[in-house]
Amino acid sequence: MADLRVGVLTSSDTRSAGEAEDTSGAALRELSEARGWTVVDYRLLPDDRDAIAAALVEMADETCCDVVFTTGGTGLGPRDVLPETTLAVCDREVPGIGDVIRSESLKITDRAMISRGTAGQRGTTLIVNMPGSEKAVRESFGFVESVIEHAVEMMAGGGHG
Repeated sequence: MADLRVGVLTSSDTRSAGEAEDTSGAALRELSEARGWTVVDYRLLPDDRDAIAAALVEMADETCCDVVFTTGGTGLGPRDVLPETTLAVCDREVPGIGDVIRSESLKITDRAMISRGTAGQRGTTLIVNMPGSEKAVRESFGFVESVIEHAVEMMAGGGHG
């Protein structure tokens, strides 16, 4: 088990304003730590594209997170901008992660088909968008956790083994 450096970013107007608790961000921290990974950065931001982009860049380039898990902002609401913002700051998309989250989630709820979450690579940092509810975060994390360490290893120049 690798000791990955993890960042967690929650995108939510209501949670950042203190109107609701950030249970999905807390779940991502808990799930990461249960894998033996170290959460080195946590951000709770409003659904603001510029603020989110700046935070993702800082978490990747300055904090040197191996992986940044985001939660929230993946739906169809007018302020849901996480997928676009993620792709704007990434060097390349890793579409299979979002595809798996949607396909596995579709077995649980038909609402999964309107989730737009994606994943991308910025340098040697993997950014993974997850839905905004704690339940969906826990499910989604379970669908992809087994490939995260291998993905990070590959981005650092490791083999395909």
